[in-house]
Amino acid sequence: MKLSTKSKKINKAWLNQHVNDPYVRAAQKDGYRARAVYKLKEIDEHFKLIRPGDVVVDLGSTPGAWSQYVRRRLSPDGAAVGELNGAIIGLDMLPMDPIEGVDFILGDFREEEVLVQLEEILGNRQVDVVISDMAPNLSGVENVDAARISHLIELAVDFTIKHMKPEGTLVVKLFHGSGYSQLVDLFKQTFQVVKPYKPKASRDKSSETYLLGMRLKK
Repeated sequence: MKLSTKSKKINKAWLNQHVNDPYVRAAQKDGYRARAVYKLKEIDEHFKLIRPGDVVVDLGSTPGAWSQYVRRRLSPDGAAVGELNGAIIGLDMLPMDPIEGVDFILGDFREEEVLVQLEEILGNRQVDVVISDMAPNLSGVENVDAARISHLIELAVDFTIKHMKPEGTLVVKLFHGSGYSQLVDLFKQTFQVVKPYKPKASRDKSSETYLLGMRLKK
């Protein structure tokens, strides 16, 4: 199939933007798999989320940049390999190349058997931080996409209620638009502190933002 002239121009523009993106360059320099790592880094540094000894669950982990960052944060000397003070569990529908010290589950978070696998790896441990960069495949139909996004976030909240320490934190990605205010309300019903945050590494044109829920309500 031949691309139209318009499509070629769009692809070329995206490629130029990608190549010249300072976060793409930084990720290559720092050995991370994706520029998205700097979104989590900024959130972590701003809110001081991840601490030595933490158990962290990374939902929608592929290609692995967020898990790489957490792995370095839980290393006594910030290394990508070697000793690890804590635990990381990643989960995604797409395969992820191994990261030393990270348990990975291949599967759909919406499926009960995948949640059972996650619970089995956790054992009796409670989670300190749940991070989620999950996003569904978008159809372009606003109400359909809003429902898909809401479903994923509701599952993340439900998992957090069941498995996170009372003083823990949930970080999710969501998008401004239909359903946004309802998800903020869900967080306010669930957590003592709710903070929206848009990292500098999020592209200016993107409607994505991140929502943090801290300390579960009893």
